[in-house]
Amino acid sequence: MVNGAAGAGKTLLVADWAAGLDLPVVWLTADAVDQGPGMFWAYLMQALRGSGTQVPASVGRPSDVNRVDHTMLARLAAHLSTRDRPEIVVLDEFDRVSAPEIADQLEFVLHNAGTDLHLILVTRTEPLLPLHRYRAADAMTEIRGAELAFTPEEAATLLAQHGLHLGATAVHGLVERTRGWAAGLRLCVLAALDRPDPELYLKEFEADRSTVADFLLAEVLKRQAAETQDLLLRISVLDRFCPDLANVLTGRTDAEPLLAGLHRENAFVEHLGHAWYRLHPLFGEILRAHLHVRSPGLEPELHRRAAQWLRHSGFLSEMLVHGAAAGDWEFTAGALVEDLAIGQLFTGLRAADLAELFSRMGPEAESPATSLVRAARELSRSDLDHGLTHLHHAEERLTEDAPEAAAAQLSCALLEVLAARLTGSPGRAEKAAEAAAHLRHRVPAHLLDKHPELTALLKTHLGSALLWAGRFEDARAALSTVAGGSGGAATALPREESLGHLALIDYLNGWPGRAERKALAAMSETERLSRDPPSGSGIDRMVLAAVAVDRNELAQAQYLLDAAADSPPALRDPVTEAGRAIATARLLLARGHPQAALEAMEPDVLADVLSPWAEGQTALVSSAVHLAEGRPEAAARILEALPDDQVACTVGAARAQLAAGKPDLAVALLDGAHPEGRTGPALTVRALLVRAQAADMAGDSATTRRLVGQALIEARRERLRRPFLEAGPWLRPLLGAEPLQGLGAGWLTPGPPLPREQATAPVVEELSGRERDVLQRLAQMMSTEDIAADLYVSVNTVKTHLKSVYRKLAVNRRNDAVRRARELGLL
Repeated sequence: MVNGAAGAGKTLLVADWAAGLDLPVVWLTADAVDQGPGMFWAYLMQALRGSGTQVPASVGRPSDVNRVDHTMLARLAAHLSTRDRPEIVVLDEFDRVSAPEIADQLEFVLHNAGTDLHLILVTRTEPLLPLHRYRAADAMTEIRGAELAFTPEEAATLLAQHGLHLGATAVHGLVERTRGWAAGLRLCVLAALDRPDPELYLKEFEADRSTVADFLLAEVLKRQAAETQDLLLRISVLDRFCPDLANVLTGRTDAEPLLAGLHRENAFVEHLGHAWYRLHPLFGEILRAHLHVRSPGLEPELHRRAAQWLRHSGFLSEMLVHGAAAGDWEFTAGALVEDLAIGQLFTGLRAADLAELFSRMGPEAESPATSLVRAARELSRSDLDHGLTHLHHAEERLTEDAPEAAAAQLSCALLEVLAARLTGSPGRAEKAAEAAAHLRHRVPAHLLDKHPELTALLKTHLGSALLWAGRFEDARAALSTVAGGSGGAATALPREESLGHLALIDYLNGWPGRAERKALAAMSETERLSRDPPSGSGIDRMVLAAVAVDRNELAQAQYLLDAAADSPPALRDPVTEAGRAIATARLLLARGHPQAALEAMEPDVLADVLSPWAEGQTALVSSAVHLAEGRPEAAARILEALPDDQVACTVGAARAQLAAGKPDLAVALLDGAHPEGRTGPALTVRALLVRAQAADMAGDSATTRRLVGQALIEARRERLRRPFLEAGPWLRPLLGAEPLQGLGAGWLTPGPPLPREQATAPVVEELSGRERDVLQRLAQMMSTEDIAADLYVSVNTVKTHLKSVYRKLAVNRRNDAVRRARELGLL
């Protein structure tokens, strides 16, 4: 049985197959058959004789066009069973055979003729034969629409045979639009050949103005009864539909049998399962154009009916599309707010689609819900002026007794916390978060469970505002709740943001390894869902860039900063801009551009309150610039006014005092620091080196070596190289002599020289720890996917590391990378 829609290529396929046989084939097209059983069997017996099959006169022939003698069928079956070669019979357009007794008679002959009769049915519908028995006995082969549809590769071959060569993306788009429908592809190609730009035509053709429309209207729509045509035209406004929804659009109650019949007839109505259907894309386009001509002005009403049914049935995403198409913005925005789905404008895979959908909303819509949606759209783009104007307008018009009051007020609280984050206002953020906590009890629990992104966004924005204020532990508490939450697309962006902010806290506290792990986990959230462009702040890349600078991996740091610049963040808040400034300034200092570093620390985003750590980092860069230009006293003065609870600034001040020739004061500053147990190796290593230099200036070589050794041990775990490069020339002789040389060999200083036969060009730049991890697995012949799984990172992250490894080893292929790494002693 070859079963498919009109124009699927059924007849051509069977004819091509039959032409390749060495045996005669009996071919009967049911289109030429009167529907009576007698006429059917008369035509079939004549077709048998025409193909060379001798049918004895004793078999007989039908004497009545509307009936057939059962004994005649028995004689025919008996005769066919005695043939010395199998009889191959093709019944084309069998769907036109409507009399049920013909199927019964055919099944009788097929059964009694045995294996000597091979029957090929070419049909648009399911025949009334007992197919379940044939399937159970493995006595039939089925070729259906999925097998008949062209694949992209087959479509490319078809195009090439007509002299058309499209790119893979364009071919995939054409196949998706036609669903691989043979006649549709063929008609499109033929039409394209008559156009001055065939490729452009195939990408942009209007289905309703093509020969495809003529085909589908003639072969599918006009063959249906009037009520079925009306159903098809009305449901064409829907992407998918079920009988109940179709009934709402038609005002009738007969959609269920009509849709089931259309699907059985392969009338370009595809069954999606669970009583849901959809139209073939081209058929849907043509029907919509036909609807516009037949019933102008009906489409908005159909969209409105669909939106109301979808809202009542809980299909919010589809409801929003139809509400917008109906132009009923107050209804549409109200549904979004009442469903507590305002957070979907910030996160989730449909955020961009929703933003575009509501961008069509005109100024005439003035309800609290429409103002809230406008505020969310503007704030999602960091447009504070317009966003706050719309937000305050919504708050002024909200009343306690409004049906959507609790959900709308909770949405207001979310936007207030976001606005506080964007303006660097922690007090305002806490106040709005407290209001949200009270409002949660007035909102149905199932809505909160349905939209976990709202709570996750609230805590992320609050955590960012608290981080800006320097309240690291309070920020960590809020952010960790989100970062450790359950997975899923709805909360992926808040998880990424929270992990990135936690990474920044670790970096500022001097823990580069912890910061790197959290930042990589944040990037993995983005890559896992393939969000392009990213919709978060991108702080994860900035933290990784800052960590790379501390490890003196300057090319990697530049790559990460460039990647962040190429994907500008949707949210530009003070924390993000400060993180970008820190990473950029550190990189510029490392490359010997102090004035440029100073300029990089100038903030692009103004904040309501000052951030202690942002001030401290700015002061550190300014102090480093003075040191680089030979003004140690000025460098020290910049840091004197800062609170002594910022260990990084205390270490920077001590270093400035050393440069000014005051080692005792430098040590006293370090002794007076109060890190409260949160100081990581990036700070302790620098502090140890300051103490070591002070001891060296005092002539205490034993203490100097001991302190440098401790610094090396602390730094080796984190691969911290910048502190040793920043320390100055006094350190180099110590690092080149035993026993300190052994502590720095291989990661800070060159290892023992290779034998002459192994000598090769040095690595362009030291590999990072994660790059070494990837390289080791590369040497084990692991695939990119296996490496990603083994390291718990995304495939894209592994590819990024591989590109960096190839660049640093000056190779282009995997095998060359492994060979080069072995030559250099890296494996």
